[in-house]
Amino acid sequence: KSKVLPLKEIASGGELSRLSLVIQLETRSNDDCETMIFDEIDTGIGGATAEILGKHLSNLAIKTQVLCVTHLAQVAAKSKHHYLVSKDKKISSTTLEYLDNEMRVNELARMIGGIELTDKALQFAKELID
Repeated sequence: KSKVLPLKEIASGGELSRLSLVIQLETRSNDDCETMIFDEIDTGIGGATAEILGKHLSNLAIKTQVLCVTHLAQVAAKSKHHYLVSKDKKISSTTLEYLDNEMRVNELARMIGGIELTDKALQFAKELID
């Protein structure tokens, strides 16, 4: 016999964030909410699912400010503004950098393909943005 457990005991942080997003989209209860923050909402997903998630976040951002921490290019590409957060563990420092269009394409390509920016990764990054 299955036991019903509270969501906080069985769902990951990413799953809870995605559930929150669905509730916001379905109930439109964000009318009075100025900012919504999703921290790694894309944990455990990828590909087409990540692209759909990015579109939903983009639609939500029409009515309210959305801040989303992501490691997936498919999600980041759907944003209107893109910031790069980086850490230097040697000196315990974190930096936040606004990315212009060229820097954004390069960062998306890095997220897709790794350290070396290949022509294919750059092309795919441009396609994700368009």
